[in-house]
Amino acid sequence: MTTSRRLADRKTAKFQKNITKRGSVPETTVKKGNDYPVGPIVLGFFIFVVIGSSLFQIIRTASSGGMA
Repeated sequence: MTTSRRLADRKTAKFQKNITKRGSVPETTVKKGNDYPVGPIVLGFFIFVVIGSSLFQIIRTASSGGMA
């Protein structure tokens, strides 16, 4: 057996193994549940920074005399 024939047989065997597994995949790969990717503390801090900076900008614009 030459090297290329051996390599071809190995690839064929791997392919055939995958064929027999066809259809046995789980219905979904995503976890079910209410698991958020960001913790509530980080989310609260982000909201605090965004709202705080917008309020700071509004106060600074109002105290400087508007859009002029």
